[in-house]
Amino acid sequence: MGDITPPPLTIVQPGEGKEGDLGDIGVAFKLWSHETGGAVSIVEHSFPVGALVAPHLHTREDEYSIVTEGEIGFRSGDREAVLGAGGYITKPRGELHTMWNASKTPARMIEVIAPGGFEGFFHDLSDLIAGSPPAEGEMARLAAEYGLEFATPDWLPDLIARYGLKPPPGRD
Repeated sequence: MGDITPPPLTIVQPGEGKEGDLGDIGVAFKLWSHETGGAVSIVEHSFPVGALVAPHLHTREDEYSIVTEGEIGFRSGDREAVLGAGGYITKPRGELHTMWNASKTPARMIEVIAPGGFEGFFHDLSDLIAGSPPAEGEMARLAAEYGLEFATPDWLPDLIARYGLKPPPGRD
């Protein structure tokens, strides 16, 4: 048998991983794509009460979410679901989707992104909004760099009203 070098082992203990602020939700980086050969990246998102992620679609990756605390609502295309701790959902690339805190207590979820790489958007966004509002056009440039597209669907005001959510910037 020849020499076989095993891949590096990545260990992230509970509570470890760089954390950032994405505006309405938080992010904790658990597995970076460079640690998985580009196959996946994994982050955790915290959702304060009233948090809503602006409706968007991914052109390059699929997302798989696992709720670990509280209740999180999801809308992908014309399908909507509210999941409690232990619930799983897929969000396919190319389909407009959003997520929100569907309860009156903080919520949290794990996000598996395949292929990996989109965690870079979260990292860059956290850096971009740290300290001061981003310069005009910077958010659009960053989104385009990562193949992310935002939209304001006609169902958004109803969703905001039903759950008492904070509207995304520029979408109230």
